[in-house]
Parts: sequence; C-alpha cells; structure tokens
Amino acid sequence: MTALPNHRHTVAARVVAFFGDTRFVKALTLAVLATGFLSFLIRSTLGWPGLIGIVAMLVVFAALSFAGRWRELDWHGLLPISLLIFLAWCLITLVWSRYLPSTLNGLAYLVGYAFLGVYIAVVRDLIQIVRAVGDVLRVVLSASLVLEIVSGVLLDVPIRFLGITGGLPFGGPIQGVLGTRNALGFVALIAVVTFAIEFATRSIRRGTGIYSLVVAGVAVVLSGSPVTFGVTIVTGVATLILLALRRAAPETRRGWHFILLAVSLFALLLAFLLRGRILEVLSTRREFTYRLEIWRELWRLIELNPLEGWGWAGFWRPNVSPFFALDVIGNRSHTSALNAFVDVYFQTGLIGFVIFVGFVGLAFGRAWVLAASKKSIVFLWTALVLVVLIATSMAESFILVEYGWLLLVICSVKAARDLSWRGRLRRADEPRAVGP
Repeated sequence: MTALPNHRHTVAARVVAFFGDTRFVKALTLAVLATGFLSFLIRSTLGWPGLIGIVAMLVVFAALSFAGRWRELDWHGLLPISLLIFLAWCLITLVWSRYLPSTLNGLAYLVGYAFLGVYIAVVRDLIQIVRAVGDVLRVVLSASLVLEIVSGVLLDVPIRFLGITGGLPFGGPIQGVLGTRNALGFVALIAVVTFAIEFATRSIRRGTGIYSLVVAGVAVVLSGSPVTFGVTIVTGVATLILLALRRAAPETRRGWHFILLAVSLFALLLAFLLRGRILEVLSTRREFTYRLEIWRELWRLIELNPLEGWGWAGFWRPNVSPFFALDVIGNRSHTSALNAFVDVYFQTGLIGFVIFVGFVGLAFGRAWVLAASKKSIVFLWTALVLVVLIATSMAESFILVEYGWLLLVICSVKAARDLSWRGRLRRADEPRAVGP
C-alpha cells in the first residue's frame, strides 16, 4: 500500500519555512543591525525613500521569519509592558499633534525599528546578539577609519556628502560614516563593550579581538567627543562595580544593590541642589552652552503643552513648526533636542516622560541584577550597553531613533524575558509532574 502524497508542503509553506531557517535568521539579524548603524550612510546615498524602503522590507522579512518559527518560540510574556505603554502613548499623541504627517511618519519609523528589535531579541540568544553586533560594528568602524584615511591622508579632499572633513592628520575630530563625532564616539564605545565581551567569552579569535578593541579605542579617541569621554568614565565605573558585585556572596548582593541605589539617589539629589554651580562650571564649555540654549528654548515650548506634549516626531523636521523656529540657535538645523529625556518631554509631555523613564529604568534595573547575579559574563553586555545609552542620553537623543532605539528595545526585551514577574506566573502555570 503506497502512502498518499503529502500535500501539506505547498509553495507558501516552503516559503515560510525558508524565512524561518536558522541561516536566514542569522543573515536577517545582521542586515537589521547593519541598516540601523549605517542609516546615516544609507540616507546620504539613497535618501529617505531608500532607507524607508529598506526598513519596510526588513519588517516584512522579520514578520515572515516569525511565522516560520511560530511553533519554536516562547510567546509567553513576550514584550515588556512598559515598552507597550510607551508606544501606545506615542500613538495617542496623534490626537493633538501639531504636525500630524510628521507624527505619522515618526511613529511608523519608531514602531518599525521596535518590531525589528523585538525580532532580534526573541529569535537570537544573547551571545548570538553580541556576536552579530560585534560583526557589524567591526565593519562600520573599519569603514569609518578607511574613509577618514582616504579623505585626510591619501587624497586630502573632504567627502562632502558624508560630512567627512579629512581631519585625521590633525588628530581629529573624525566622524566616519556615522554623521557626527558624537555618534562615532557613541558607537565606538558600544563596540568597546561588545568586543570586550566577545574577547572574554572567547567567541572570536584572539587576533580578531585585539584588532577590534584597537579599532574601537582609536575611534573613541579620534572622535574627539567630550560626551563620549564622559560616558567612558561612567561606563568604566559601572563595569568595576558590576565585577565587584559578581564576586560578592549571593546573600550580601541584595544589600549592596540597595546601598548603590541609595548612593545614586543621594548623588542625584546633591546634583539637583548644586545645579546652579554645576551649570556655572559647565557653561564655560562652548558645546554645553549650545545645548543649554536649546533646552531653554524647548522649555518655553514645553510650558505650552506640559502634560501631553506636542506630538511624537522622532527626528525633528526642519521645515515644520515649531522645529524650524529653533534653527536660530547656532544658525544651524537641528534634528533633536540633544537630550533624549528633554526630547521625550517635549514630544510626549509629562505623561510620556514618566512612562519613558519607567521603561528605561525597569530595563536597566533588570539588566543590572542579571549582570550581577548570572554566572555567564555575557549578561554584562546588556547592562553596560544600557549604561552607555542612558549616560549618552543626557547630551544626545540617539536612544530614541535607529540604532540607539534598536539597542534599547533589544536590551529591554532580553532583560524582561530573563527577569520578569510574568516569568514567575508562567512557572506557576506549568503542570507539575505526577509521581507514580
């Protein structure tokens, strides 16, 4: 008796299976990360339509890949509730947005990258994510240094469409393919953390690890970014504290967490009380003075819509009110508030600001506890990347768009899936084995 032909393997099923294949998932992860980190380069060559087309295609591929791996994935408590609430509030700002088309575009961009971040966090293990980020950043930083060498040393000609001025022979600052020196410094510092974890876990060859760390370190220095230099100190201190906590006895670790929290809150309170003196000292620096002028003007606008904000936009639109009115500051076009928290306050109001702070705080708290308590050193990556993101957010808005937002979503989802109250509910719901 011959078996009936199996008609289930239709063309559609085979297509879905292809998108769910492990090799495709790995390639798509690299493509998503490369698009995020090279977004400025893509915009400079293909324009916004080209970049949006690529992101839209990646979202479709990720959705098909999800469908192909539907039965293999654990969907219980998939997303942090705080992330969903923040996205929902940004969506609600459509109701009163003063620039509705910009809000629609900004929301689509925000949700698209959030979906891609969730995809990577769900379908890849943490060490696989670290390896993928490392592979992409090796290319990004190497390409940046090569172009700077070509522009500043070999040809002595600026690459204007990328904004590369050829400042390498003078010791910088350089910006590579990232658009600004602060962006290059930020990405290079993320790379330092990533390459160090790769090296510590022996995920890459020793020679590759040394090359990667040297390239990242050179990029940090040549970026000449005072923001990155400050964040480097913060990240170094956080690393030492986490390594000390990992060595502490498990029964005393919780107490140390509370002590660190108390010290941090005291430091914030002290900084608030001494804010006048701090501002006076920082005002001697031109870059901080420039930021302070933007924040003061923004605060005047915030007071007009303090609770609900002006409406989500993401990137500022220089041809849309009230953004173009701020171009008088420094006589140049601005794409952000140069502070993620001020940006969120301005666009989503006090309610959105509180939700965002809660979202970031929960992600960081979970990642910190996991990094201090888990045996594998790879958990340090999530916590330290969040340290870099949060610290940089005091002077830049990278965390709200593209690679910054992508990394924030990845880290928050990974931390929530490993340390969430819903995980305890899931374990409680699991059927218990019945003895003979």
